[in-house]
Amino acid sequence: MPAGPPGSWLRHSGAHDNGRERGAGTVSDAIARTWRKSSYSGNENACLELLTPPPPGQAPVRDSKRTDAVIVFPSAAWSCLVEAVRRGDLA
Repeated sequence: MPAGPPGSWLRHSGAHDNGRERGAGTVSDAIARTWRKSSYSGNENACLELLTPPPPGQAPVRDSKRTDAVIVFPSAAWSCLVEAVRRGDLA
């Protein structure tokens, strides 16, 4: 996964194969990663996708209709957001 400031937009590197990502350079980058659609997306066309497994300390997300751009959040910030949504704090 390309490095960038947390929460920043990153251009997709194009290093993919049917939704799979492959990094280059380190042992951990050799892990095949897959974009997974969020269960909250349902059958709607507005789908949020998460990279799994995520790179250490990161939570890369993208819009399924705009796969050329990725937002990378710090994993702790993403976890806080998910918990707030689960509790209904953002309703």
